[in-house]
Amino acid sequence: MTREATTDLMAATPDWRGYGELDLSRILEAALQAFFEHGYHGTTTRDLARRSGLSVPGVYHYYPSKQDILFDLMNVIIDELLDRSRQALAAADNDPQAQFDALVESLLRFHMYRRIGATVSTAELRSLEPDNRSRYVAKRDEQQRMLDRVILAGVQDGSFATPYPKDASRAIASLCVGVASWYHPDGTLPVEALLDRYLTIARSIVGIA
Repeated sequence: MTREATTDLMAATPDWRGYGELDLSRILEAALQAFFEHGYHGTTTRDLARRSGLSVPGVYHYYPSKQDILFDLMNVIIDELLDRSRQALAAADNDPQAQFDALVESLLRFHMYRRIGATVSTAELRSLEPDNRSRYVAKRDEQQRMLDRVILAGVQDGSFATPYPKDASRAIASLCVGVASWYHPDGTLPVEALLDRYLTIARSIVGIA
């Protein structure tokens, strides 16, 4: 389910800047909304069955447990984030500042347009069972390492002036994650202006004049 859903989505949006509805199964769509509104522990399998138009046994036909639903949902979200980050880097010029700008913009756009999923993934990390948490964190860390590598390359070639590349990388990742908690598409600040402001902050963190 996870890989197929993500592959289909990215095939439909070859431009990493383009966003449409996330094509989830009805169980995962129900889980996304329920976990966002009530949290994982505040949602029962009966709630998910009602929201998805299935019986409880019908839900269990597709997923052995509520934990499996959460883990699948979080994998769909992180897989899309990884795919969009890779696309952004592949489309950018091969120099650290261009790669940095593309990657940070990709992260910001993701947290703006997938804000419910991004919020659920951040909030429910502790709800994952230890093995699932380790597997999810490995994927999240893969995305963080993309930013680490770009910033380190910029420091090494003199494009960036930060003396603490890894700290800068984590500060920027946290900055991007935070956008999901407050951004609203009907806000007064145009998207491009918002992206420019946050990219300016990210550039200042790594020491780009």
